[in-house]
Amino acid sequence: MPVKKSDLKKQFPNLYNPARDPHIIDIPDMWFFMVDGAGYPGDNPLYQEAMQLLYGASFTLKMSVMKPTGKDYVIPPLEGLWWADDMGVFTESFMERKDEWKWTSMIRIPDFVNEEQIKKALQIFKEKKNPSNIDKLRYEKYSEGTVVQVLHIGPFSEEGPVIENMHKYAEENGFLLHNKHHEIYLSDPRRTKPEKLRTVIRQPIKKK
Repeated sequence: MPVKKSDLKKQFPNLYNPARDPHIIDIPDMWFFMVDGAGYPGDNPLYQEAMQLLYGASFTLKMSVMKPTGKDYVIPPLEGLWWADDMGVFTESFMERKDEWKWTSMIRIPDFVNEEQIKKALQIFKEKKNPSNIDKLRYEKYSEGTVVQVLHIGPFSEEGPVIENMHKYAEENGFLLHNKHHEIYLSDPRRTKPEKLRTVIRQPIKKK
């Protein structure tokens, strides 16, 4: 009998298929595989390296959990935290100053996976693939708290006005922006037309 896959995108539509209008929501704590880097992702060796580490570790974890437990799941979508010394980079001149971007790329670890299973999977990944850069990979609990978020449909290059509108909505509702800009990539840009790309955009906020 085939194993039924769990899919976080379907289990939590408020997190992975939100409204296109800005809205405020509390995000639960989650565990992630993470890799840090800087600069524009396109043709960036650091970003390519991060993808190899994140997907390698995530696939290894999936297989190492499924074999003894029978629990299978769809690997969650790629996510990214973005920031810069001047956060105006992400609204005023979105693509012109892309070399100033700093980022943490990450893939969520399902809630039913425990720390012992994560450590075991990382050991298997290291033994089988032996990536020279594995020290850049870590797993960590991310506590985001209250955010304003939207679903953006379209090219990444057109996010600027969407982000600006989202920030304005938060400020008009009595919140201050803080912490790092957050995106969840629901579409594969290699297989999806730019105008159909689906991206969840989040910004942590706190009361004034």
